[in-house]
Amino acid sequence: MYKAQIVCGWTLKISPHIIRKLRGLLQVMSIHSTNGNWDLIAEIHTSSLSEFDDILRKVRMIDGILNSETNLLFAAVWLVHN
Repeated sequence: MYKAQIVCGWTLKISPHIIRKLRGLLQVMSIHSTNGNWDLIAEIHTSSLSEFDDILRKVRMIDGILNSETNLLFAAVWLVHN
């Protein structure tokens, strides 16, 4: 399994449209609003690198996303257990 966080910047006038499009992608596990240079963080999970490449292309093609940056998540060094 490949896990990553995609941070995206967008035009605010169509933000509900962007969130709806992201929610429609099965590989998107969560979407978070954030502060700083980016407007949101989406966590994605894929089963292959080709699927990973495909989902990145789909996210970047969403109308209104101005820029993005992707960070692969490797080994967890610490997890909170409830």
